[in-house]
Parts: sequence; C-alpha cells; structure tokens
Amino acid sequence: MWAHLKIELYKIFRRPRTYLAFAAITALIGVIQLGLLVDGKEYTSFVMADFTSSFAVDGKILNGYFICYVILQLLLVHVPLLIALIAADMISGEANMGTLRLLLTKPQSRTAIVTAKFLASVIYTLLLLIWIAVMGLFVSMLIFGTDDLFLMKSSYVVIVKESDVFWRYAGAFCFAALAMLTVTSLAFFLSFFAENSIGPIVATMSIIIVFTILSTMNIPIFNIIKPYLFTSHMITWKEFFDFKVNDANEAIV
Repeated sequence: MWAHLKIELYKIFRRPRTYLAFAAITALIGVIQLGLLVDGKEYTSFVMADFTSSFAVDGKILNGYFICYVILQLLLVHVPLLIALIAADMISGEANMGTLRLLLTKPQSRTAIVTAKFLASVIYTLLLLIWIAVMGLFVSMLIFGTDDLFLMKSSYVVIVKESDVFWRYAGAFCFAALAMLTVTSLAFFLSFFAENSIGPIVATMSIIIVFTILSTMNIPIFNIIKPYLFTSHMITWKEFFDFKVNDANEAIV
C-alpha cells in the first residue's frame, strides 16, 4: 500500500497542473493582500459606513485575522475546481493513456491500487488547504499584525477577542477540509465512469453548481432536500466566527 501511495504522489506532483493550483492560490491571495495593504482603509470605511455613526471601534480592524476571513470568503468557492482537476483525473486519466490497464495486468490488489489513488487525492487536497492557511492566515498575520476580529453581518456586528480567534480558524480550516474532501470523493468517484478526465471534471463542477443554486433558492419544495445537499453545509465554517444571541441581543453561551 505504501509503495503504491508513494508512486501516486509522485505522479501527482510531477504534473504541471498540480503546481498551477498552488501558483493560482498564491497569486490570488497575494493580489488580495496587496489590494488591502494599499487601499485597506478605504475598504473598511466603505464596509463600515452604516456603523460608524452608531459606535466607534477601538483597535485595528484591518488585521491579519480579518484579511484571512476575507480571503476565505473569496477563495473557498473556487477551490473545488482546483481539486477536481486532480481527483477527477486519477482513474480516468490513466484509463485514457492505457497505463491503468497495463498496471492491472500484474498480480496486484485492485483495492490497494484504488485506495492508494484516493489517499493521494486526499493528501493533495489537504496540502492545498494547508497552503491556503499558510498564505491566507500566517502571512496575513505577519504583514498586517493581529487584533480583535471585527465582522459585519447583515443586521449585527460580531467582535471576537484576539485571544479567542486562532482556535476558531483551526476549526474553520478543519471543517473546510471536510467540505473539500467531499468534493475530492465526488470527483474521484466520477472518474470511474469515463476514459477522459474532462468529463468527470465538468460533471463535478456541474453538480456543485446545481446543488449550490438549489441550496440558495428559498423555495419550499427545495427546502426539503436542502439538508441533504453537501453544498448547503460548505459555508458552515463561518459559524465558527458567529455568536448566537437572544431577543435581548445577549450572547448565548
């Protein structure tokens, strides 16, 4: 099993498209960080326009924790495509080239081969999220510093103390890992039914788009199936940065 896994990881990381995913994430996060470094004050002034007349905020709103939250909101939507590019190619890509047929002619366990391919896809997904955490959280903390996390919701404001933020990001990234591994599993599963990786990639993204639309449509007939759509839970990482309040606007512990 370990030998198969090392071979699959080698095959993943010798493909240029693998590094294109990491390069794309680095570029996107860098652009966001640069933009907020240059015009961050104007951005926060625009976002807080409705609140500045009601109260004043002490501390540094534009800090590394806030930047990471913005990055996750903008970036996690696009990560499934980067995952599908690799996971959907694990079986179908080799079937197209004929290497899978050649590999299975030898007396080897098919279960071990398929499991190694899936575990390699999982490792790739986790490394992608770890890279997002390094660039989005730790680099942002290094550039912008840290302070309390100030978030503007639709009808209220959430302020998370600096000492209470980091574990929330750890939980959010772990939850995001579960969500992205669902995409990995879906893309890997669909790769069994094609001999060309384009089909599973398109099918994976089509399913995500359709499920996302159904998850956001507030129509009673769709509300029945919403809890069973994985896209309904993919943004639940935001709950780590929210507080439940009662009618008196007091936090529910």
